[in-house]
Formats: sequence, C-alpha cells, structure tokens
Amino acid sequence: MTGTARLVRDRAGLAWFLPDVAMVAACVTLFYCLFLFQGYQKLFRDSDAGWHIRNGEEILISGQLPHTDHYSFTRAGTPWFAWEWGSDVMAGALDRAWGLTGVALFYGAAIAAGVWLWFRLHWALQGNFLLACAMTPLFLSTANIHWLARPHVISWLFFLGTLLYCERRRGPFRWQEGLAAAVFSALWANVHASFFFGPVIALIYALGAVLRGLIWGDEGKLMLTPPLWAALIGAVAPLANPYGYRLYVHVFRYLTDTDLLAHIGEYQTFNFHAAGSGQIVTTLILGMCGGTLALVGRRPERFLLAVLLTALAIRSARILPISALLLLPLANAAITEALARAEGLNVRVSTGLAAFLGYSSRLRALDTRQNGLLLAPLALLACFALLRTPAIRAATGFAPDEFPVAAYPHIPKAARLFAPDKFGGYLIYRSAGRLPVFFDGRSDLYGAEFLKQYSQAMQVRPGWRAWWDSFHFTHALLPGDSPLIAALEQMGWQPVYRDKTVTLLAGGGT
Repeated sequence: MTGTARLVRDRAGLAWFLPDVAMVAACVTLFYCLFLFQGYQKLFRDSDAGWHIRNGEEILISGQLPHTDHYSFTRAGTPWFAWEWGSDVMAGALDRAWGLTGVALFYGAAIAAGVWLWFRLHWALQGNFLLACAMTPLFLSTANIHWLARPHVISWLFFLGTLLYCERRRGPFRWQEGLAAAVFSALWANVHASFFFGPVIALIYALGAVLRGLIWGDEGKLMLTPPLWAALIGAVAPLANPYGYRLYVHVFRYLTDTDLLAHIGEYQTFNFHAAGSGQIVTTLILGMCGGTLALVGRRPERFLLAVLLTALAIRSARILPISALLLLPLANAAITEALARAEGLNVRVSTGLAAFLGYSSRLRALDTRQNGLLLAPLALLACFALLRTPAIRAATGFAPDEFPVAAYPHIPKAARLFAPDKFGGYLIYRSAGRLPVFFDGRSDLYGAEFLKQYSQAMQVRPGWRAWWDSFHFTHALLPGDSPLIAALEQMGWQPVYRDKTVTLLAGGGT
C-alpha cells in the first residue's frame, strides 16, 4: 500500500470519530434537552406520556392491541383507536426495562436525531453552512415548545425523511424504491397519525414539476413520476395498520371536527405576544421569505409547501415545530441561491458577499471530511449514565409541582374520581391502569360535547351542577387554584388532602 493510499485510509477511519457540525449539534442538543432543559422531568410535563407508556406495556403483556377503552369509567367499552400503538410499544418496553429514565433517553435521542437529519436536509438542498448554523437557535427555540415524551416527536423524523427523499430523488422510479416507500409509510402510520402528510408533500412536489413545465417550459417528466408514485404508495401503504381503512376515516373526522379542536390547546393559535416568541416569529417569516425566493428560483413546490405549513402554523401551535423542521432548510437554500445570483451590487457589498459565500463553502468542504457517527452511541451511553445517577434518577418523571405525586396515595382504590385531563394520563400511569379515570388527553375518544361540558364545570359556569351530579363522583382531585374547590366545599365536600399542587376532596356521602 502506498503512502497516499494509507493516508486516505487513515483519514477515512478517523472521520468516524471526528464529528461534523450535524453530529456536534445533535450531541449538544441531546445533552441540553436531557439536562440543561431538564428533559428528565420536562419531557413528562404533558401527562399523555403516562397512558402512552401503559398502553404499550399492556400490548407487550397481552400480545393484543386495544380496540375499546378500558382506562376510563366515562367511556369504558367505547371503540378506541390507539393510532400510535407502535411508539407506545417502544416507550412501554423502555419503561419496563429502565423506567422513565429509558423513556426520557429515547425521546431525547429522537430529538437529537431530528437535529442531525435537519442538518442533512440543509446539505441536500445545497444550503449555506453559516446560515444553517445561524438558523439552529431558531429551529431549537421553535421545536422545544413540543419537546415531550409523546409520539409526535418520532413523527418529525418521518417528515424530514420525506422531504429529503423528494428533494434528492432523480431518475426513473424503481421497484426497490417503491418497496422502501411502502415500508416507510406503513411504519409512519403505526407510529403517529400524521402519516397523511407524506403523500401530501409528495403530491406538492409532483405539482411543482407540472407548474415548472406550464410556467417556464422546463422539462418536468423525470421530476414528476417519482413523487407521483411516492404519493400513491404513501396513500395506500398505511392501510397496513390494525384498524385498516377505519384509521383513515377516524383521523379525517378528528381533524375536521372544529368543535372538538376548538377545545384543545395545542390546536389553537400560538400566543405570539408571549415572552421568547420573537424567535418563533422570525422562523415563520424566514420560512415564508424562503418560499417566495424559491418561487423566483423556479421551485414552485417549495413555495407551495411554505404557504401550506405557514398557514397551518399560524392556525395551530402543533405545526410550529414542523414548520421549523422543513421550512428553515428550504429558506437557507433559497437565500443561498439568491445571494449567489445577486447582480448590480456595489463593489464593497459584492466583495463582502463573495467573501462570505467563499468562507462558508470552505467550512462546508472541511465539514464533509468527517461525520463522527461512532460518537453517537458514546453520547447515548454517557447520557444514560448521567440519568442513572441518584439525584437525577430521583427527579426523573412527572414533576410533583405539576401532578398529584404526593396526593396519589390518599386516593381510595374504589374512588369514583373527578380529575382534570391534565392529571388523567398521570393517574393511568401511576395506577398502571387500575384506577379508572374520568378524563384524560384522548380527546378523540371523549368528543366535543364532553369537552364543552367539562370546560363549563371547571369554570363553574351555569348548568355545571346537573352535569356534575350525573356522574356520581365520590372524590375530586383538583389543582390548588381551581374555582371548583370552593363550589364543592359549599356543597358539603370536605378536603381530605391538600398541598401546594392539588386538593383532594370527598363528597358528603362518602
């Protein structure tokens, strides 16, 4: 072996240990999410994580998927679509093996993997190295509003994978590709209900090829066929789920039930006046500007995707992280192309711009020489070891200042308990499903009318008493500042436990 060949081989081997910027960002995000962000606890700030975990454990134990509800006494026996059963099983298996420490690490790793793929999307789009780095804080600030131990975090990886495919796909469509697309789409459908976005994105790219031909006369046949096939496969393959076509119908009815979604906070418009919202606003502005520049650059599919996601993000906070995932890399590509084509600039600006682009290109060239993939398992092991330290392990899970952690032992086993949906998932987790709950985060199961009546009761609005009496509650577990506490005490209910987080009351006949 010549000296040159040996040097090339050594550099190639070393690249596995030297991280590129994507791996650095992923590892930093993993550490930040789990420890500085206190993800070992904040990932569980939404108690839906509780019923997801218990559902996964029950599937593993029984070997069967649920088709009716058995966690509540208000909807017991009602048909239930556990549409995220695949991610539930993963979370349940990790909880059985390592408790909530394993669940926290899993979702932290999924978030970090999303950051790594996000950078890969920038490079696939020929984005600017420095702009990608500058956009990273915007991306993380927008995405972390939904950093939760819930299945939607896994769906982010499918979104990124879909856009990577649509952007990088060239040449004729092959059967191996179709098989991979089918497996990808079916897996997505069994992990999260957002699977319908896959064929939608592919159709947008097919439409983009048509529009280029109609508007600019560009040849679009080679660009049209792959996304059309991908869209067709992505629409049919998700039928490979335990509920078949009924899952499609259920998801459609859920997402078009405006009365129901009006009562669910994460589907409401984000408060753009809140502290720290400036970076989220900047993300949306960049996404829309990038879409406009993409249209100028004859990429109508990017423009259409930017319009769709921006409109959805303004309407629903749930879409904000997805907008940051997909639109920031597209904006980077459009801005980079626009800067490279800029003409008529004065000498100083032209010189500075050339220097900026040249420096960024050199940094990207250096970055491509390494990947650091072998650091990923080492980072995971290091984080797992830190999570297992006594202090962090004791604090891992549902926060005592948000959930009835201390109050739970005071709840009688046979209680017919009223508790808000915020506590429902926690109670399912804590009791391993043995304490039937009144309400939890499965809004599609309970329906719009139930949520409306529940909201009236929580606010002690006229008519709440008749609805309340119809359930024959024996106990009520309420946040310490709930106006319902005073109303129940006036009815003769007595506090049996109280702390800074909750108050547990017993009815007069208990």
